[in-house]
Amino acid sequence: MIREFTCIVCPNGCEIRAEIQDGVLMSMTGHTCPKGESYVKQELTDPRRNIATSVLVKGGQLLLASVRLTNPIPKDQIFAAMEVIRGLVLTAPVEAGTVVVKGILGYDSDVIVTKSV
Repeated sequence: MIREFTCIVCPNGCEIRAEIQDGVLMSMTGHTCPKGESYVKQELTDPRRNIATSVLVKGGQLLLASVRLTNPIPKDQIFAAMEVIRGLVLTAPVEAGTVVVKGILGYDSDVIVTKSV
């Protein structure tokens, strides 16, 4: 079976074709760096994604502060993580780098503020 992937690790966005037999990667073409190969292997065994979004801020000059995860989490947990993040309301002042959720959903990934408000 041939599967096609668009690598999201670097700006090249390589179009990778992978031959897979019984869940095992047999060969691949189209990747221009080792990151593409690692990406496909990760996608086949444990796809992960990062989240960048924003949360409400009370009493600040801006209504929202941008936040992101410090490490990717399993792709199938994105909606659960977003539910937790949607429930956050911060109070100004908020400093960039502040951890607002430690170990979201029990993973080794924190939600941190990326813009001071």
